Amino acid sequence: MSLRQKVLLLGALYLAQGLPFGFFTQALPVLLRDQGYSLKAISLSGFLFLPWALKFVWAPAVDHYGTRRQWLLALQVAAVAAAAALALINLDGSLWPVLVAMLVFSLISATQDIATDGLAINLLGPRERGLGNGLQVGAYRLGMVLGGGLLLWVFARYGWPLMFGTMAALLALTVIPVLRLPRSQPSGHNAPSWAALSALWWQRLRQPGVIAFIALICLYKAGDSIGASLIGPFMHDSGLSKTQIALLKGTLGSVFTVAGAAAGAWLAWRLGRRRALLWSGLLQAASLVPYALAAGGLGGIPMISSACIAEHLFGGMATVALFTLMMDASDPQHAGTDYTLLACALVLTQGMASFVGASIGDAAGYPALFVSGITVALLGCAALISGVDRGVAPHRVSGSWHRTWPTSTA
Repeated sequence: MSLRQKVLLLGALYLAQGLPFGFFTQALPVLLRDQGYSLKAISLSGFLFLPWALKFVWAPAVDHYGTRRQWLLALQVAAVAAAAALALINLDGSLWPVLVAMLVFSLISATQDIATDGLAINLLGPRERGLGNGLQVGAYRLGMVLGGGLLLWVFARYGWPLMFGTMAALLALTVIPVLRLPRSQPSGHNAPSWAALSALWWQRLRQPGVIAFIALICLYKAGDSIGASLIGPFMHDSGLSKTQIALLKGTLGSVFTVAGAAAGAWLAWRLGRRRALLWSGLLQAASLVPYALAAGGLGGIPMISSACIAEHLFGGMATVALFTLMMDASDPQHAGTDYTLLACALVLTQGMASFVGASIGDAAGYPALFVSGITVALLGCAALISGVDRGVAPHRVSGSWHRTWPTSTA
């Protein structure tokens, strides 16, 4: 498969994950806040994304049974059908169908992510992983921006049916590149028995260095999760309308998400994983500073706009660098399972960090929330760099930790 085909395929798959996720994590909290829900109540809706935290349980089955094409086509079509069904349901006056849909989309997207990550690890060589993860984060966060920005704007102007109809149409477009996957493309290498399969994820977790590595990557993202998880409600409480929030997250967000993902890919490729994680981690912590200033009454909407730019730019850089390191740590023969274990740990961390952040916000206000996020982000960056320097990681990481690649493609 050519690089162009890889880019188109992986870009479509990751965008398909980000689109509904963006709506349910960015637009829905704004709608809940508009109806008077507390920050804690809004953060509890994140538990409907439990499949993202538990997908390691069925990851070995996706990794070793069927083909990538079979899994991905079935899941993509299911997502289109779910969005189309929501467009036909009268949702005025009740958010319960939306919350149920949130759980359904979570299950579909989480399973699709297992197949997509396994495919990406086997398609991309070490040299391409930084660039591939730039595409992953850029496409995924572009999907989030479309879901949290464009779809919120469509809802504000035209209501639920057209919003979910738009979601279904966008998801349908992402099915097309999957049709080009070879029908014989295996999902995994060896197919163990079902009895062995049920414990495979536990065996992978017990590989040397894995548990300590999980702790480090989770701490690296915890501060950002504390500070950035309630940006939508913060914008709402700062007096921005749903249309303004949509424009900030849609226009500014999409541009600087793509820029951040590209910058993160370049850093991981040219500076090596270590320096990329160090610089992007420090900048990720710094991206919360404008929010803290705005929460303290400085700068108003221009300061919030600056914060939105920094959040998307530097958050994208840090995520690309971290995901590239996670790919380095994954065994190609158990690609989906290994990467899923690491990703599930991050999801659990983000959920807990979001609740901690909401608790701080409810008790002490938004300034304390953002200062806490900055502090934890700095500590997490220092812990990851020093930990991997001391060898606290799977052995595969050492091969690319300090390595850089030349600009020539020859």
